[in-house]
This record gives sequence, C-alpha cells and structure tokens, in this order.
Amino acid sequence: MRLRLLTIACSAGLIAAIAGCSTQPTTGGGTFAAAGGPAAPTRNGAAQVSVEMSGDRCISDHTSAPAGPVTFTVKNTDATGMSEIELLSDQRILGEKENVVPGLGPVKFTVTLTGGTYQLYCPGASSELQDFAVSGTASDQPASTTKQLFTEGATGYGTYVTNTVADLVSATHTLTATVDSGDVAASKSAYAKARRFYEKVESDVAGFVLPGASATDNSKNLDYLIDMRATNLDPSVGWHGFHAIERDLWQRAAITADTKKLAHELDSNVTQLAALSKTLTYRPEDLGNGAAALLEEVQSKKIKGTEEAYSHLDLLDFAANIEGAQQAYPFLKPGLDKLDPDLSRRINEQFQAVLASLAKYKDPAALGGYRPWTPQLRASDAPNLSKTVQGLQDPLSRIAEKVATAN
Repeated sequence: MRLRLLTIACSAGLIAAIAGCSTQPTTGGGTFAAAGGPAAPTRNGAAQVSVEMSGDRCISDHTSAPAGPVTFTVKNTDATGMSEIELLSDQRILGEKENVVPGLGPVKFTVTLTGGTYQLYCPGASSELQDFAVSGTASDQPASTTKQLFTEGATGYGTYVTNTVADLVSATHTLTATVDSGDVAASKSAYAKARRFYEKVESDVAGFVLPGASATDNSKNLDYLIDMRATNLDPSVGWHGFHAIERDLWQRAAITADTKKLAHELDSNVTQLAALSKTLTYRPEDLGNGAAALLEEVQSKKIKGTEEAYSHLDLLDFAANIEGAQQAYPFLKPGLDKLDPDLSRRINEQFQAVLASLAKYKDPAALGGYRPWTPQLRASDAPNLSKTVQGLQDPLSRIAEKVATAN
C-alpha cells in the first residue's frame, strides 16, 4: 500500500496489461541488481522472470522478454526493508505485488506486454529501478470461445467494482455525518460498515495518485490518504483516512475537531477515488492478479492484526477481502471451467474451506458481525487460519497466467 501512480490519459485496470500506450522509461535512481543475459524463457505460454529480494537488493534473473504474456515470480528471502515490487510504464503501474515479506512463499503476477522499455521498481532497495526491455509486438489473435468468456467476465467484473465503489461513497458520507454528530458509538458502527466496501475492491482501486502530483508525494496518493496505517506512516504527511478516524474512536474514545476534519477529508478523497475509478477497464488477467492480491492482504495484514490495530475489526476486513476475491473468480469461472476444470474445482473447494473457517468467528452481536481479532485470539488461531488461506492462495495465484495465455 505504498505509492502507486496511474496516469488517467491511458485508461486501464490498475493491475493491468496495457498495450499501445507510451512505454518511455520513468526517470529515477539507478538500477537494482540483475542477472541480465538472454531474454526470459517461455513456459506455459508466458515468459518467466524471477525476482528475489535479499538484504537491500532486488535481483531479477532476466531484464528482457519477448512481447506477450510475462509472469513475474517474486520471493523475499530476508529483505526486511522492502515488501513491494511494481512494473511501470511511463509512470503507470501495469502490475504489482505488495506484502512480499520474508517467510511467505513466492508470489506471481502476469501481464501482457508489447514492445518497449518498462521498469521494475522495488521501493526500499539500495537501488530501486531497473529497465526491463520487451521486444516485438503482442499479437491480437482472434478470440476463441474460452478467451471470449474471459473477456466477457472482465467486463462484468468492472460493473461490480463500480457498484461497490458507489456503496463506499454512500457509506463514507454516512460515516462523516455521524462523526459530525459527535456520537462515538454510532461512528464506530458507521466506520465498520464503510470499511468493508474499500476492502472488497482495494486491489482494483488503490493505485491513484492525483493528476499532476509527484510520484513520491504521499500527500497526493489516494491510497495513502484513504487507507494509511501506523505501520506505513509517512511522517512528512502524517495521519489521514480511515485509520486516523479509527485511532480517535477506539484509542482516544473521543471525537475532536480534528476527527471531524479527517472525516470530511476522507469523504472528499473517496469521492475523488470514485470518479477516477470509473476510468478503469480490465483484462482477464487483472481479475486473477487482483484476487491473488486480496489473499496476500489477508495473510500479511489481517491475520497478523496490523490492519485494524485499534478496533480489532480485522476479521471484518478479512471477510471483505475474501468476498472481493470470490467476486473476481466467478467472472472467470466459465472460461476456467473450459480451460482447466481441475483448477477451477480446486479453487471452488478452497473458497468453501476458507468461508467455513471464517464462519466460526461470526458473532451477530459484535461490531461488524465478527469477533474482535484480539492478540489473544490471534495467538491461538492465526496459524490454522493462515494455513487454510494458503490452501486457497496457491491455486488462485495460477489464474492470471492461465487466462493471459489462453488460446
């Protein structure tokens, strides 16, 4: 949830494969370590590039690939100072992985690239940027029945995102009005209701920097302004958004003039986010990448209890992340049933397993409908819950490459 930049001039899904847009390299400091050598080899219909985070370095095994689908597999062995990688084109984020922390398994994202120069960006590395060259032109093959099913699914998913963001706007309006009233208990309830809408579609809409802003300015980064936490606080920008309000309502148990100001700022930023998100379009692989990203959010933040540090509403966010991933999957399922029915069946089974595990924590009397994810409950239950999520995360991470390389 660090800085992400999207230029509106070339509309595309946030985690998107954009062809036909300018691919001039972004200016920035140096290159991180690279093995170089020949172009990345192709396997399963996609060029394969591995990136390892180790110490203060990001090390990619190839710096070029042929045009077409490219899968980046990212592993953090022991780099505690970095946890994110992005693929950039002229300051647009074409693909990314967040929450790549030591101890978790490798993660992947797949994008379809046409010829040009891109950049791999690894925030926190001693040298953060590396050029990545793509040769040739991505071909537009006549759509097969399977590919057409995936395309139709991506269009349908776009409608789901638009509707969910509209719900977020409405819920944030309510939160702001409730904070204005000074009622702490009612504001806590309104906070819980608003949070779930952002968490459902976070991987789709969390990439906007306001037009004209610097790529390093968190004061214009809507993701930061809406969803920053204590763990990613930028001291030069300070507290903003949902979690600043959460801090006041739970830790301070008071609504001050500053709390009201924060709520109105959040309301304005969510409204701007809604307007910008209407420019998004999606490729099928975006849905696969986004669903996998939501599961990574669950593993790295919700289960660890770092998302809702004051309210302990992490299981509410957990459920919303799963719902978001579950909504992305059905839009791809008709095509996936034809392409790889065994994978489709396994994903469906693992979704049911995760939902069954989560259901154990439902409590209609609790705020948000789930038991508070307290340190005591985390200590006893987090390992088993994480293992169940991993069972879904593994097959779900294979979707993006599958759909990007479908014939």
